[in-house]
Amino acid sequence: MFYKCISLKSIDLSSFNATNDNNMSNMFNGCYSLESIYLSSFNTSNANNMSFMFNGCSSLKSIDLSSFNTTKVNYMNSMFSGCSSLKSIDLSSFNTTNVNNMSDMFLNCSSLKSIDISPYIETNDNNKDDIFIFMC
Repeated sequence: MFYKCISLKSIDLSSFNATNDNNMSNMFNGCYSLESIYLSSFNTSNANNMSFMFNGCSSLKSIDLSSFNTTKVNYMNSMFSGCSSLKSIDLSSFNTTNVNNMSDMFLNCSSLKSIDISPYIETNDNNKDDIFIFMC
């Protein structure tokens, strides 16, 4: 939808109706200049793919995903990969029970200091250890 919108700096999707969208992969991939994004009422209840969703959003410093319903999501691989300015993220509202792939979820997130993943991430992904590969 916004794939490679390299000049996009800010976007407000708080009233955007995404109820019927099941594939959100690559939605903001390559939006290098994106600094702020408002998703307060963004409906993700039918989404099953969020892979590469924010990949390469290297100017994004924070993001509020508290409204995200991830109950049906199967893929979160590389979801935040390349978000090198992202300082903290709260994923405590995420339900990852049906996720099959979370690999490289935070790859190259070099500024990330805080991740809230409570309660514990449950997933079907055998490679879930790879989601924090950037931190070692």
